[in-house]
Amino acid sequence: MPTPSLRRALLIGSLGFALVSFIVFASVAFAERWMYVNLTVLGAYLAWTALFILLGGAVLGSLVVGRWRLPKFYILFGAAFFAYAVGWVAAYFIFRGALGEWLGSLIGSVLMALVFALGFKAVRRIQIFSAVLFVGNSLGYFVGSMLNDLLGGRTGMLLWGVAYGLFLGAGLGIVLDLAQKQPSTD
Repeated sequence: MPTPSLRRALLIGSLGFALVSFIVFASVAFAERWMYVNLTVLGAYLAWTALFILLGGAVLGSLVVGRWRLPKFYILFGAAFFAYAVGWVAAYFIFRGALGEWLGSLIGSVLMALVFALGFKAVRRIQIFSAVLFVGNSLGYFVGSMLNDLLGGRTGMLLWGVAYGLFLGAGLGIVLDLAQKQPSTD
């Protein structure tokens, strides 16, 4: 089975992950307070991470052929997204504010890139994976945050999810395309 084209990887990555992100952000928009009370803040973040992994792995797994095809891709994507989430949340809670958000985006993106680079035996591409994920993640997060600040309420939160998913999903699609099309000589 041939590797999907870059166009398909971008389309599925961006639109598919936008839908995933919309669903996760909908749980924030409609159930954040309930989740904080009943699951704690840590539990809520773990639940959101699990939703991203469960739904995102299914969407992005359709872009993977060969060795990492589903269900194995769930293991790789789960490890990559969990590393990203730990890096992002740790940086944000340590540094707070804009600095925490930017450092979270950078650290989370690098950790995700590292897991993908190791998994696809593409260690020499970690810098490009990191850059692509950092740009996609940052654009999605900060454009989404701007929309949320502008519109507020549930609508703002839902649009934040869509923007985040579109841009990070595009980055993920590019990384999965690059990871599978490069020679594995690392």
